Amino acid sequence: MSVSASMSDSKSAGKARDGAKAVGRSLASQERRFALALLAPALLVLICATTIPLVYLGWSSLQRLDLAMPYLSGFSGLDNYIHMGQDPRFWNSLLLTVIYTASTVFLQVTLGLALALLVLQIPKGQGLLRVAAILPIVLAPVVVGLFWRTLVLAPDVGLVDLVTRWLGLGSYNWLGDPQLALISVIAIHTWQWTPFAFLVLLATLSTLPPDIYEAARLDRAGAWQRFYYITLPLIRPALVMVMILRMVTALSAFAAIFAATGGGPGSSTEILNLYAYRTSFSELNIGYGSSLAVVLLILTLIIAWIIFRLRRAE
Repeated sequence: MSVSASMSDSKSAGKARDGAKAVGRSLASQERRFALALLAPALLVLICATTIPLVYLGWSSLQRLDLAMPYLSGFSGLDNYIHMGQDPRFWNSLLLTVIYTASTVFLQVTLGLALALLVLQIPKGQGLLRVAAILPIVLAPVVVGLFWRTLVLAPDVGLVDLVTRWLGLGSYNWLGDPQLALISVIAIHTWQWTPFAFLVLLATLSTLPPDIYEAARLDRAGAWQRFYYITLPLIRPALVMVMILRMVTALSAFAAIFAATGGGPGSSTEILNLYAYRTSFSELNIGYGSSLAVVLLILTLIIAWIIFRLRRAE
């Protein structure tokens, strides 16, 4: 009797466990369906706002879509990309894009890190400095471009011109001189986005453990040694993310340059993004402009992939 009773108890316990597992699986399945139902609208909007335009961009880059000569429209294959290789204006804009991106990213990361290290030594007033650093970021790029064009870099009456004349260096047409225009737009972009690098790196530096630096000081490590062997390795993930975000922003820069110089004088500040815009909406060559945008997208993805690979290798 006792054996049969124990067997029946074990069977009932097994059935109870199986029932609990079934209920658990059912609840988990319901939660997954509920999560998918919540995610579906946002995912649909994301697909409509990003994926479909990217597919259309790739398709239009393979077409001859010239609104000035619509009767010649049709599939052209890789003709737009072949023509791009023979286009000196494309190579000039690509070179300007590389110079503009490399200069702005280097300056923003370098200045942002230097300011973060400096502010970290100030125990009071950091909150006020953080608020002040946010102001250039929240300004629209068009506003930034117009601000620098009319108040900072305007000939004779701009703030920079007033300073150079006071120093006896003369007056310059900062945005009208082809040799100074690129330097000026690099300065505009650096001024607006250096605070972003500063805020991210300051937050990262604030989380570093102080006992490591105390141990390094006891070992008589100098300031440069502490920075190179302790600080840089610890903030490398933040540096990589800042570099990628700043690079993507620099490659997609448009509004500030367009408001400040319009890509001129001539094509001295016509980076690839502006060249694609001018080709598509001024010259009405949508197909060739789309191929320029595809090249810019591929260039952005390649640079981001290289940076991630270097981070993993280190």
